[in-house]
Amino acid sequence: MVELEVLGVRRQAPLDQVVVLLLDLQGRRLLPIVVGLTEGTAIAAAQSGAVPPRPMTHDLLAATLEATGVGLVRSEVVALVDGVFHAALVLDNGSRVDARASDAIAVAVRTGSPVLCAPAVLEESGLPVEERGEEEELEEFRAFLDTVSPDDFVTGEEGGPGAPGPS
Repeated sequence: MVELEVLGVRRQAPLDQVVVLLLDLQGRRLLPIVVGLTEGTAIAAAQSGAVPPRPMTHDLLAATLEATGVGLVRSEVVALVDGVFHAALVLDNGSRVDARASDAIAVAVRTGSPVLCAPAVLEESGLPVEERGEEEELEEFRAFLDTVSPDDFVTGEEGGPGAPGPS
């Protein structure tokens, strides 16, 4: 398994898709995963440290794990099947829980757990990070993430025509 850094969430034109960007630091590959608006907002909110007045679903799951004394060791992106990323939550009691990639990432961000990816998935879907100016591009993107808030992702619409389903 290859450890990934969760760079952040952004809206991608022209289909107005929400994409989570993950970076393989060893192989210098970027793994973009299209997610639903709600999941993208949940990941962005957790990264920014925003605390909702009442727990959202991913907060509830993280709190439930903590209350039962079970820890999240890592989230793994394990497969890409028909264009949909599959993931698993690996718990410290040895259990593995099947999950959507977006949910696994959202819980990992909340618990400070690493996100790993199967090498075959990276081979199939990873995009090489260009050598020219890559550090500057990453810093510029990180600076953008520092200025964006979860409210920037709220449009009042649920999906759109031609948009693929969330992972």
